[in-house]
Amino acid sequence: MDWKTFQALLSGVNKYSTAFGRIWLSVVFVFRVMVYVVAAERVWGDEQKDFDCNTKQPGCANVCYDHYFPISHIRLWALQLIFVTCPSFMVVMHVAYRDDRERKYMAKYGDDKKLYKNTGKKHGGLWWTYLISLFVKTGIEVSFLYILHHVYDSFYLPRLVKCSVSPCPNLVDCYIGHPTEKKVFTYFMVGASGLCIILNICEVIYLVSKRLVRIVEKTRSRRRTPPPPPDKYNGDLFDNGDAIRSRQYLKDQPPSFKTAVKLPHRISELVIEKKIRASAPNLSLS
Repeated sequence: MDWKTFQALLSGVNKYSTAFGRIWLSVVFVFRVMVYVVAAERVWGDEQKDFDCNTKQPGCANVCYDHYFPISHIRLWALQLIFVTCPSFMVVMHVAYRDDRERKYMAKYGDDKKLYKNTGKKHGGLWWTYLISLFVKTGIEVSFLYILHHVYDSFYLPRLVKCSVSPCPNLVDCYIGHPTEKKVFTYFMVGASGLCIILNICEVIYLVSKRLVRIVEKTRSRRRTPPPPPDKYNGDLFDNGDAIRSRQYLKDQPPSFKTAVKLPHRISELVIEKKIRASAPNLSLS
């Protein structure tokens, strides 16, 4: 596997990540990829040759090895590293899609017109893509830890296993090569995977809390912004769907209860007409 190409692809994710995302990338490269390439592959090597059983029965050692190690640790970790880094490419592809849309928009309407303020800023759909990638990465990490624990019954690697699978003639003892080294690397890789899960959870909490704080600040700013005074309206009844009538228009119309309540300054302008009481004619005969 060409890990240099793999590293070059993931380096583009770094500039679109948060602080927790950058730490996660560092942990993946330093504590997982580097340890895997430099040390773990050499420790495991051709582990089937180091698997010795105290019998000369043909095929017994191969069957016992397949029974206790259905999949190699080193190959399982390689699959885990590939799968766990694939969701990060979702963010890179989304940013590339934004860049393409921005380029087409500027070519159509001019260089001064922009569709996005910053194509790499995590707003709108990109925010959701980034959040979904974190959930997918966490799910993959947990799934591979469960597979490793389920296949080998635990993370512990014994020195001796007893096998009675056919074609072994009876219960035979099989010895694992470099058991202590393999056990140390197993614990180290499991711990690095657990650290990556914690970083993903912290990044999810950071993104969600930051989004909630932004929403609360927008809501407060809208409440604190005072409405424009009535004099600022131009008298158009359909202005923003809720315009206030102008004073000149109100002078030409009879006052109403709603107008008097909503506009306190009009109360002084309302003129209460005095009622004229007509005296009844004297119909008495003199």
